[in-house]
Amino acid sequence: MIRGRYVDVEPGVRLWAEERGDADRPPLLLVMGAQASGLAWPDGLVELLAARHRVIRYDHRDTGRSTWAFDENPYPLSRLAEDAVAVLDAFGVERAHVVGMSLGGLLTQLLVADHPDRLLGATVIGTAALSATPYVRPDGVRVPVEELPGPARHLLEFWSLPEEDRDPEAELDHRVEHWRALAGDGLPFDADWFRAQERAIVAHTGHHRPGTAHARADASGLLRTDELAATAVPVLVISAPAEPVAPPPHAEHLAQVVRGARLAEIPGMGHALPPAVHAPLAQAVLRHTGA
Repeated sequence: MIRGRYVDVEPGVRLWAEERGDADRPPLLLVMGAQASGLAWPDGLVELLAARHRVIRYDHRDTGRSTWAFDENPYPLSRLAEDAVAVLDAFGVERAHVVGMSLGGLLTQLLVADHPDRLLGATVIGTAALSATPYVRPDGVRVPVEELPGPARHLLEFWSLPEEDRDPEAELDHRVEHWRALAGDGLPFDADWFRAQERAIVAHTGHHRPGTAHARADASGLLRTDELAATAVPVLVISAPAEPVAPPPHAEHLAQVVRGARLAEIPGMGHALPPAVHAPLAQAVLRHTGA
């Protein structure tokens, strides 16, 4: 059963949210990336997780059906982590497993550091560590965080393209090409599948305008070096070998700096969730949650 609702997180700001699966099963909150609706968690993956969990996904503010009001009500990126806690509160969830991708992975680290009492466990996908601790290479050499690789060149070039006013079909073309750049070259790219997903997101949102709020939000004060090094929250880090946003060895670094973290590789995975990764990713998450 799928149950949707709105969550008021502060005066004038409400978030769209949805839950599916047996309400008696352990709750699992999905936290998506920047400018991404909760529907960017594909239904196929959500259904695999909902076979064992009460799964909750939601639209960040300034995405999907949630309130779009950044210009009138600006906020720091860290506020989005507090929104995640508000979603748990609204669904009456005391503690949950949390899975975060991209910006959602950063927010999940904030939850691990700032709200460990609300987490049963955490899975982090496609993001860098909120830690200043150097990465230790297999040969023992310590690499400062600022020397770890940034996003792939082809992705930076795509992001540098000038913004245009696009009609709905041109906007879908643009989003598909963005996914092509994000997906990497480890798996065949199915443009029709990504187009159908984005078409569903546009229909869900009610318009095709791209969001920019999260790129403009204050990203200062996010480091949690000491808290991540001391956490007791069980953390799984997903390693994606074709990841272009936080390329290797960012996943390995994250697994090093979070106390007790485990690493699981999804072969061929990039910074996207095509059908080919649904089963192995769900299996990794479910092994971690023990459901």
